[in-house]
Amino acid sequence: MKAGQKLWTWDELILAMNLYCNLPFGKMHRLNPEVIELASVIGRTPSAVAYKLGNLASLDPSLKARGIKGTDHRGGLDDKIWERFYQHWDDLPFEAAEAYQRISGGEIQYLAMLLGAEIPEGKTRAQFIKARVGQRSFRNWVLSSYSYTCCITGIKQPELLIAAHIKPWSIDEKNRMNPSNGLSLNALHDKAFEHGYFTITPDYLIKVSPLILKQKNKAMDFIVNFEGKKITLPSKFLPDPELLNYHNEKCFKH
Repeated sequence: MKAGQKLWTWDELILAMNLYCNLPFGKMHRLNPEVIELASVIGRTPSAVAYKLGNLASLDPSLKARGIKGTDHRGGLDDKIWERFYQHWDDLPFEAAEAYQRISGGEIQYLAMLLGAEIPEGKTRAQFIKARVGQRSFRNWVLSSYSYTCCITGIKQPELLIAAHIKPWSIDEKNRMNPSNGLSLNALHDKAFEHGYFTITPDYLIKVSPLILKQKNKAMDFIVNFEGKKITLPSKFLPDPELLNYHNEKCFKH
């Protein structure tokens, strides 16, 4: 560590990890307003925050699989923060909110504005925040990974996009918040995917249900026309092949 530098704290790393999940890979630079904002909160330079995001990127297996490297010279806690949340995504949004509160000294009630709802007092408070922040975070993590673009059609209007679960939310509690269990889909293709009218193979090819293909109905061309094409891959958090295989075997209408 260079003279004058200070070690990153656990709370600072939680906030960096949360920001990493919320930014497209190509926007993790010192000029990004969100990077500048976090730097102001934790008392570091935007360059230091951007470098830390690069450290975290070096640990991301989805980037490694594509031959993309982050920055070297990670701190001693970087590996631990990644291990802490990589298999426990549901904990990250709430712990980031708590870390922000501890660092800034502000009230956690500020989240009410982000959530669009009043946060109750009492014993249900933590559960409410964790659930609502989690729902919003999964959407942000998935859509930002796809640069707010539908991976099927290329639609870029965020209000028309949904962070779709590959393995249904109701079936797999462990992967409810896993961004690699998500796809960025427009609302119509989201519903068709949910009902198994098309699937995505583990090698990221679109496969249309025979029930749709045999109809020869022009109205279904919004699905049929994508048969055999490859989805647009995200910049990080590649869809998990095992979860895609589950959708192929259990959800797809053969």
